[in-house]
Amino acid sequence: MSPSIRTVVADRGDAGVRLDRVLRRHLTGVDAATRTRVQAWIAGGQVTVNGAPVRRVSRRAACGDVLAVVVPDPAPRRAMLAEPVPLAILFEDDHLLAIDKPAGVVVHPSYRHATGTLMNALLFHGRGWPAGQRPSIVGRLDKLTSGIVLVAKTRDAHAALQRSGRHMAKDYLAVVYGRVNVVRGAIDLRLALASRDRRHVVASSTSGAQSLTEFERVARAPARRAGLALLRCRLITGRRHQIRVHLAARGWPIVGDPVYGEPRWMQIEDPMLASALRAFPRQALHAHRIAFTHPITGEVVRIEAPVPSDLAALIELAGLARH
Repeated sequence: MSPSIRTVVADRGDAGVRLDRVLRRHLTGVDAATRTRVQAWIAGGQVTVNGAPVRRVSRRAACGDVLAVVVPDPAPRRAMLAEPVPLAILFEDDHLLAIDKPAGVVVHPSYRHATGTLMNALLFHGRGWPAGQRPSIVGRLDKLTSGIVLVAKTRDAHAALQRSGRHMAKDYLAVVYGRVNVVRGAIDLRLALASRDRRHVVASSTSGAQSLTEFERVARAPARRAGLALLRCRLITGRRHQIRVHLAARGWPIVGDPVYGEPRWMQIEDPMLASALRAFPRQALHAHRIAFTHPITGEVVRIEAPVPSDLAALIELAGLARH
C-alpha cells in the first residue's frame, strides 16, 4: 500500500482532547482510521503536530494545531466468492429471507475466514435473483451461536429492517450454570469493549452503551453445587456479545462459552452430565424465534428455528426438556 498524507486543523472542540480522538473525529471517512490503528500511527511516528513528530497518544491538542498523518491507502478488496454451501432456509419471499445458521459457521468473510461463510453461501443462492438484488445480512450471530439470521434482498428492505430493529422480538435459548432463583427479570448493564482486548466486551453500571436483556426461566435442574437452567432471553438492544456478557455478569455463565464461561462442570456430581458439559463444543446459545413487521407488506412475520440436535441432547440429559 502506498501512503497518503492527511492534514487536520484542530478546532475549539478539539482543545484539550487526546490526539487519537481528534484524528478519529476528523478521519471518520477513512475506513483504516480505527482507534487502534490511529494509536499505532502516533506511536510509530506517522503523526506530526505543527511539523514536529509526536509519539504520545495521550498528548492533548490545542485549538489551531495542524496535525498531519501518513495514512496508508487501502488495499483493494477482494470480491467475495459465491460458494455452493447448503442453506437451511426458514422463510423467503421477494424481499427477504431467514436462515437457520449452524454453530461453527462464520456469518461474514474476514481476514481469517475468507471463504466458507454464510455470506459466501448466500451469494451462490442469490446468483439468479433479479438485477438490483443482493443479500445483505441484518444483524449477526457469533460463530459459535446457532439460529436465525435475517437477510434482506434489497437496499430498501435492509434500511427498513434496520430502522425497525428495536421493534423486533428476538428470543434466544441459553443453557446456563447457576441457581436462577427468579422466574423472570431484566439485566440492565452497560457494555463496552475491554481496554486490554478489544475483541471482548465488559459489563458496567456506569460506562459503555446502554444495554437491556429480558429473561425468563424455562426450566432448571438440581445439578447440586453448580446449578443448571434453561433461559429464554429477549434482546431489547442488540449489542455485541450482549446475552453472553449479561448472563455471565449476573452469575449465570452460558455452558461452553469459551470467553465468558466458567468450568463449573467440575462441580457436577453426575459423571455423565459433567462429561457432556465439559465436552460441549460451543456456547449453548440458540437464536430461537423472531417476530417483526414485514418492511414491504406490513404483515407480521414470525419465524422459529428448531433447537439443533447438539443443544437438544444437552437439554435432555440435564433434565431441562420437560418444559
